[in-house]
Amino acid sequence: MGKVAVLGAGSWGTALAIVLADNGHEVGLWAHRKELADEINEKRTNDKYLQGISIPEQIVADIELSAVVKDADDIILVVPTKAIREVCQNLNQVIDRKVTITHASKGIEPETYKRVSEIVREEMAEELYDDVVVLSGPSHAEEVSLRQPTTVTVSAERLEVAERVQDLFINRQFRVYTSPDIVGVELGGALKNIIALGAGISDGLGYGDNAKAALITRGLAEIARLGTSMGANPLTFSGLTGIGDLIVTCTSSHSRNWRAGYKLGQGHDLEEVLEQMGMVVEGVRTTKAAYQLSQTQKVEMPITGGIYRILFDSEDPRDVVDQLMTRIRRHEMEDLTNILDEHMNE
Repeated sequence: MGKVAVLGAGSWGTALAIVLADNGHEVGLWAHRKELADEINEKRTNDKYLQGISIPEQIVADIELSAVVKDADDIILVVPTKAIREVCQNLNQVIDRKVTITHASKGIEPETYKRVSEIVREEMAEELYDDVVVLSGPSHAEEVSLRQPTTVTVSAERLEVAERVQDLFINRQFRVYTSPDIVGVELGGALKNIIALGAGISDGLGYGDNAKAALITRGLAEIARLGTSMGANPLTFSGLTGIGDLIVTCTSSHSRNWRAGYKLGQGHDLEEVLEQMGMVVEGVRTTKAAYQLSQTQKVEMPITGGIYRILFDSEDPRDVVDQLMTRIRRHEMEDLTNILDEHMNE
């Protein structure tokens, strides 16, 4: 078993490091703060992000990027989307061999509308990596770290590389599928965070399961519309990285996007919510990117637009829900038919 470098010692990075350690790999874990690295190495805990979880001895944390990636054949990026460019630029200076880069970050960059794999390819020197793999799916870090059954998907341009990363992670509790649709896998993982914010807002307003079921279903239609306009296979959104990830993120208090939305629905303003969370809420940044992208692509995304107005125009959540409920009537199957027709005619 070789060494794997995991960059990002938050909840998801730590959980993935635990999976790799369980599979017999030596794991270098890059932490941003010395206090966190010391806690992981000395106490075998990461209580801020994964309270009560014991971290295996095979995981060694460090704040020095060069030490973490030294001798590693695989690098797993689990940092916030906004940090991807800087981390990749720094990797160019410290990688000592050709590696496979896998990212497990879920977001889209505002203004450029780049997916994470596109950002990595833009910033990394081509001679330093063989391919960029995305890992995504319905996977709360808290449950993964407890070795509860979880299923995810990996995707890359080259199937053999995706299959190698599949072998890296797969075990009895952590099942990994492969997909050829890297665009759909990335977009499903990123865009579902917007709908999770909406689900939290709905719950915070005190609306019931009927409203949330409608939000999830119509939210999926928006994800598929935008995704297919960018080249994704619409069938991807009916899989783990589409409806699977959407369900788990919209219905669980483990989801930081749901929790942030819940506070917004209760009347807290965005700045206050983000300060209380103390962790990155990817859905906020992705909402801005997706809203901008929908305008550019001329794709109708009323739910995303409504959440954008709540986040960035300070509109009242109840007013936004009223606006959504009184939109012009239409046929439910219209979206699905149009999406499939466009895909079949490509």
